Amino acid sequence: MITQKYVNELTHTIIGAAIEVHKELGPGLLESIYERCMGHLLLEKGLHLVSQQRVPLYFRGLYLDCELRFDLLVESMIVVEIKAVDGILPVHEAQLLTYMKLMEKPKGILINFNCTNIFKEGQKTMVNELFSQFPPGF
Repeated sequence: MITQKYVNELTHTIIGAAIEVHKELGPGLLESIYERCMGHLLLEKGLHLVSQQRVPLYFRGLYLDCELRFDLLVESMIVVEIKAVDGILPVHEAQLLTYMKLMEKPKGILINFNCTNIFKEGQKTMVNELFSQFPPGF
């Protein structure tokens, strides 16, 4: 059974992996490089993930075949959006929330590798109403 505790522990693992990648590579590289390194590290940790898949987009019953793609989906549950920008902006948060909604996923993590400290300033975790439907799982 999936619990909030499990999802939070998974979040901790993902953010830990981002910190590892950032410590090794530092800021200043392309998002695609961080994405590949994150994917490699998460696979090493035994997690299931997919990357750069299309986000399903339906508008009034019509499926729109568009180039809307997420960066990483970990354990079919957490959407990870990777950035290498000056700072996390509201539009980045809105993008992640929209992906979570369209993909029907309970949690998302926005990670910005262009920072000095991933934990303090380079990540933002977001949940939606789906997360609250999981039991706490103390």
